[in-house]
Amino acid sequence: MNYNDTLLSPLPINFQSDDSSPVWLNKADNAWQLTATTMVAMQSVPGLVILYGSMVKKKWAVNSAFMALYAFAAVLLCWVLWAHNMSFGIRLTPFVGRPGFAMTPNILHQFAGYYVPKADYVYFQFVFAAITVILLAGSLLGRMNFYAWMLFVPMWLTLSYSVGAFSIWASAGFLEKYIIDYAGGFVIHLSSGIAGFIAAYWVGPRQSHDRQHFPPNNIIHMLGGAGFLWLGWTGFNGGSPFAANEIASLAILNTHVCTATSLLVWVSLDMIVYKKSSVIGAVQGMITGLVCITPGAGIVEPWAAILMGASSGSIPWYTMMVLHKRSPFFQSVDDTLGVFHTHAVAGVLGGLLSGFFAKSNLLRMMYRNDHYGPGLLYCIFEGNPRKGLKQMGYQILGALFIIVWNVVATSLICIFISKIVDLRMKEEDLDIGDDAVHGEEAYAIWGDGERTSAYRRHIRIPSICRWQK
Repeated sequence: MNYNDTLLSPLPINFQSDDSSPVWLNKADNAWQLTATTMVAMQSVPGLVILYGSMVKKKWAVNSAFMALYAFAAVLLCWVLWAHNMSFGIRLTPFVGRPGFAMTPNILHQFAGYYVPKADYVYFQFVFAAITVILLAGSLLGRMNFYAWMLFVPMWLTLSYSVGAFSIWASAGFLEKYIIDYAGGFVIHLSSGIAGFIAAYWVGPRQSHDRQHFPPNNIIHMLGGAGFLWLGWTGFNGGSPFAANEIASLAILNTHVCTATSLLVWVSLDMIVYKKSSVIGAVQGMITGLVCITPGAGIVEPWAAILMGASSGSIPWYTMMVLHKRSPFFQSVDDTLGVFHTHAVAGVLGGLLSGFFAKSNLLRMMYRNDHYGPGLLYCIFEGNPRKGLKQMGYQILGALFIIVWNVVATSLICIFISKIVDLRMKEEDLDIGDDAVHGEEAYAIWGDGERTSAYRRHIRIPSICRWQK
């Protein structure tokens, strides 16, 4: 076989085979998978660590960043000890797999017909699980007892995330053959948005002053964290096919096209309604675009990704900027960063639009079977709308399952933890913030990011800052 023959070969080619590079291993797929997974990991650390630490009031910067960092570490240990097998292992019930240690001797064996080791899959699914818990934390910033958070992370991973992942993604899950969820619109984003909102209800609100005056302490750093999140999504959606193939390329392009569209639509609505372009609004629009395209990134055409971006930049904008302010239901729950809108609303939207725009040949290329019907739009063109409506019904069923399970499981977890430790910090700790909770502060400078009336009257600056005059 000459070199030109290898370019046409459908099988993985290794010019040199040894124990560390078996014949089934495709080095290109393996290299891309490890790269993509690391990009997703960097969305959490340092991405969301920076985003959370800078998007909140200065007195909560350390606590918010640390909640993300702790969750990343805790999820990894839980994942390899029992949660990976609960999410993707041998079936225990239709909802969850049998708990077990993931790092067994077969960790380097070929994974399920792909040309990468099982270790790649364990690592990739870990970073998905970790970012789900960290996204959930965005609803709880600024008041949750850190000790309660330490208990909440492993419990929620075990009792909530594992159930959703197994039911929809695992080959033995009871919804796996019905639900289109390319990279986690339901499993990751809808679950984090719903669980965050429910947990926020049980934890209780921030102090009234914090709730009314919660300026970001560093908008430039916030944009840096948002940048890690956006560019890291290349690995999020591009790594889901577990191969460096055409679906990965399409998923990456669709991801960025949808996100850019969503951001521009959100900023445009801000300018039309509020007469100003908000940087925080741009970040929210970016996030809703990333979330919306996730369940369909590799199975819809680019023109559909643009329409999905227009939807994700407008519908969550309306729920957050208009409906949230008018509804007593939303006002009664203190969702610090609006995770319900950016992840639950956008996640449901993306899941439904994926069921509408999914293209049959892309579905076959991605899933290697005919379990999933084409989207409703293509079924209408084919003269068989009933088949498309059936798929849309499955999508709605998947969304309802994730919603109901997370409402119940998250509530039970919060109630259980509240019997052990207070979910909310003490009032005196809430007055002080990071220094009371961790004995550390983010910045050794004066002020809390607010333009107070005393500041406008040229309050005397402490001596440590006089050199800045």
